[in-house]
Amino acid sequence: MMRIRLAATAAALIIGVTGAIAQTKEVVIGHFGTPMPMHAAYAEFEKATGYKISWRKFDAGTDVIAAMASGGIKLAELGSSPLAIGASQGVDYQLFAISNVIGAAEALVARNGAGIDKLADIAGKKIGVPLGSTAHFSLMGAMRHAKIDPKSVTVLGMKPDQIAAAWSQKQIDAAYVWDPALAKIKVDGKVIVHSGEVAQWGNPTFDGWVVNPQWAKENEAFMIAFVKTLDKVNGNYTANAAKWTAATPEVVAIAKATGSKAEDVVDSLTGYQFPSAKEQASEAWLGKTSAEGMMSTAQFLVAEKRIPKALDDYKKFVTADYLNKASK
Repeated sequence: MMRIRLAATAAALIIGVTGAIAQTKEVVIGHFGTPMPMHAAYAEFEKATGYKISWRKFDAGTDVIAAMASGGIKLAELGSSPLAIGASQGVDYQLFAISNVIGAAEALVARNGAGIDKLADIAGKKIGVPLGSTAHFSLMGAMRHAKIDPKSVTVLGMKPDQIAAAWSQKQIDAAYVWDPALAKIKVDGKVIVHSGEVAQWGNPTFDGWVVNPQWAKENEAFMIAFVKTLDKVNGNYTANAAKWTAATPEVVAIAKATGSKAEDVVDSLTGYQFPSAKEQASEAWLGKTSAEGMMSTAQFLVAEKRIPKALDDYKKFVTADYLNKASK
């Protein structure tokens, strides 16, 4: 009887230790603090994946690239422009999902009194923008479309919080940025053009999800569960967007997580599109087009002297494996 009790006790201890180990799996996920449906579902992500998740906010894509390159984080949100920059530099990551397609959520705003009423008026002005970001890519695309000489504009590299501060002190005439900084500067400014319009001129932008390939392979169950949950929460918003008001629990949660005002969250979300996992896995996205888009973006960045050269092929920086498995 004693042996049975001892065996049972030992088994219980083993089970307890095993359970504790399982519960200590942790991961840090990088994001930009932009109001997104995912910020209302932190608990859902942890429940679905079984991992303790720490959400780490980055101010710009260049910071994400550095963190991914150093191994400081394994998974993060990353804009399409910095995605091409990091890949061109050989950073070991893969685009495995689309976070959002950017429309009016990123925009060029002119400060009231700065003398800017149309795009052509930015010549001779000071424009704040996070360098290497999707906003910077869109700004350059807008200037090229309007045939504005880049040398005629003073482009100042600033992080979103720096833009808001410089704006309040009238140190810049305009800025191209995203929320929550965008909502702040629109209070005393006018939208001149947004990224949805720039996309129609041949310069589309999006935020994607990148992961270290080796880590993803070792944590495949997490990856599939993460993609499924992301698809679920984005689908919930897409199907019920009209019902998401400033008082909706999801909107309140997003506002709290991102430091935004609830009413600004509602407005910001309408500036994005959220393609489903099935759509993302198609040829129009990660099946083929993303690698080609990375190439064209890199070539654009070379022309703008943001990177020294583009690679011959970007296919190895894209995978639809986890989207396909999550869609089954």
